This record gives sequence, C-alpha cells and structure tokens, in this order.
Amino acid sequence: MGFFDDLSDRIEKVDSVVSVGLDADIDRIPEHLLDRGLPRWAFNRRIIDATHEHAAAYKPNAAFYEDEDGWRSLRETIAYAHGKDVPVLLDAKRADIGNTTRQYANLLDDADAITVNPYMGRDSIQPFLAREDKGVFVLCRTSNPGGADLQSLELESGEPLYERVAALCDLWNENGNVGLVVGATGPQELENLREQVPDLPFLVPGVGAQGGDAEAAVEYGLADGVGLVNSSRGIIFAGEDHGEDFDKAAGQAAKRLKNRLNQYR
Repeated sequence: MGFFDDLSDRIEKVDSVVSVGLDADIDRIPEHLLDRGLPRWAFNRRIIDATHEHAAAYKPNAAFYEDEDGWRSLRETIAYAHGKDVPVLLDAKRADIGNTTRQYANLLDDADAITVNPYMGRDSIQPFLAREDKGVFVLCRTSNPGGADLQSLELESGEPLYERVAALCDLWNENGNVGLVVGATGPQELENLREQVPDLPFLVPGVGAQGGDAEAAVEYGLADGVGLVNSSRGIIFAGEDHGEDFDKAAGQAAKRLKNRLNQYR
C-alpha cells in the first residue's frame, strides 16, 4: 500500500482531514519544558498525546529541527506519531540536482511523505517520486502573500505558472504518490486547480492563523475524500497562555477544527 492508501484509512478511522503542523518553535515552547534534554520532543509528545484522536497526519516543518538536538527531536517525534498510528508528512520543501537531491530523499527513510519544490524541474524531485510507497506534495500555489510573484505569472500559453506546475505533476504521478500544496487563502485558485487535476490530493495550509477558507479547503482540497487541511500555530500554540495545561488547549483546538471541516465533507 502507498501513502495515500494509508492516509485514506487514517482519515476514515478518525473521521478527520486535519493535519497538525508541529512547528516546534523553541521561543514559544512553555518555559517548564525548556530544562528537558530535548524540549522540542517533550513539547511534541504532549501535543501528540492531546491531538492524535483528531489528526489525520502530523506535519513537522524541518526548519524548526535543523540542529543536532533538533534532528534527534524530530526522529523521536516521528517514531512517537507512528506509535499512535498517525502518518508523518515532513514539510521540508527540498529539491536539488543529482546526488544532492538523492541525499535529500533519504529523509523519507523516516517520514511517510514530504513536500518538495518543483522550480528546478522533474529531475530535481525524481528521487522522491521514485519512492513508490511515500507521498510527495509538490509546491503549487502557496498561501503566502508573495506566492503570486512567480506562481501567478502568465505563460505564453495564457495559463498561470501554478497551473502548469499542476499539469506537470499530473503527468509525473506515475506511481500514484503525488499531491499538491495549494493554500486555503486563494479559494478560487483552489477550485480551478481541482477542476484541472481531479485526482491529485491537496495539502491545504493556511486555514489556522492565516485565516484561509475552510469550506473551500474541504470542497476542493480532497480527491475522492483524500487530502489534508493543515493548521500549525492555531493548534499547537492555542494554549500558549495556559502554562502546564497548554496541551489541553491544543487538543480542543484540533477537535474544533476537525468539527469545523467536517461540516463541509
């Protein structure tokens, strides 16, 4: 079975398409955890305990783990999530040439899926695509305001660049393991892309702190019921002012988002 088969089973099991973003910013971790040997791991463990019943997947962002203790924390986090039967999508946005990108693809030895950047073309992400059992989410139309600087540029054919990326990803989906990253902050673009590539699952960020459109995220983000709608800060830091009970607030935030999204499923 491939990643999207496993994800489909997980979505059905917990009746949720929520992806919980584990952006363990050391500057926002509760003070009482900072004296732990691996405070990011201690934080993530509490978050996973509180949210796993509502999580279709966890999405740690590699940027918060790129130091020695961070990588150890990340490996512990992935193993713990797997122990709760939750798949892990590593938000790494990797891609490069030749042997470099082959090394990047080794990140999939631990994670179940990864985000990649298509700017350098197919060969730069081919080592990821070749991992048939792993999910590969390709950046397409992102939720940040500056995304339009390049992604919305009109090509000679009249289509915006992000639509060409989607079309290419549809062609590259030979192993049935490709999805797209499409932000919830552009609901019309979400709709257009779903019409263009009806079979590709989307990872839809931007529903939490960025205020994206939850209804559009569900209506257009899922392909045959499979896809993910991510919230990071809106869940994991929901209890930032709750002291040692921060995890309870995170669990409640994850449940609220699940219920909110399920209204539209």
